[in-house]
Amino acid sequence: MSTIHERIRAYLERSLRQLELDDDTDIFANGMVDSLFAVQLVAFTEQEFGVAVVDDDLDLANFRSINDLANFVGRKRTGV
Repeated sequence: MSTIHERIRAYLERSLRQLELDDDTDIFANGMVDSLFAVQLVAFTEQEFGVAVVDDDLDLANFRSINDLANFVGRKRTGV
């Protein structure tokens, strides 16, 4: 089974047509994504990892990079 990081990286690289993304690459600051993709990223997160993203979670800090999103998923899964 692949790790959370690997699953996020595969999704982002496929969706953004990037050959490689660093774990800390800020996909929003680099202009790689728009608001429509942000919604798709939330849907991917909910479906792929079985977590509910609520209004309070909709902070770019949770979704900016592979590391940020993996940490967010980890917190949601542990109830932190």
